[in-house]
Amino acid sequence: MKNDSAGFTLVELIATLVVVGILAVAVAPRFLGGHGFEERGFYDETLSALRYAQKAAVAQRRLVCVAFTAKTVTLTIASANPAANCNTDLTGPNGSAPYIVDASAVSKYGNADVKFAPVPAALTFDPLGKPSAAATIQISGFPQAITVEAETGHVH
Repeated sequence: MKNDSAGFTLVELIATLVVVGILAVAVAPRFLGGHGFEERGFYDETLSALRYAQKAAVAQRRLVCVAFTAKTVTLTIASANPAANCNTDLTGPNGSAPYIVDASAVSKYGNADVKFAPVPAALTFDPLGKPSAAATIQISGFPQAITVEAETGHVH
């Protein structure tokens, strides 16, 4: 008698369930929540804004100011050189003025915890691109900090 029954053995079914369980634990949180993505997005946008501020100061030979709140970065520029303060909105690369990075705009999943921790002090970049002070900027929930070098203004 020939036994040609089609189907899976119990060992195959258990092995499949174990693999599916491991994938569910490792992959599901990436798809069900945005934890980590908002923080990285806000970090990248803040880093880009600071680099843009430094480059704009050099290119336009004017003072550029960077103001921080708990969840925003705003860039302004002096209307003339020399100037002691920034009195004009700095136009961003996309043409919007003022150039603002907002954590709530980055947050696609409604994560209200994306913010600076602590809120950084205001920065200025002089016409040579040198910052008013060295700075270390930390985003809550993200391990890497943004550093602004005192002598060169290099942002990394």
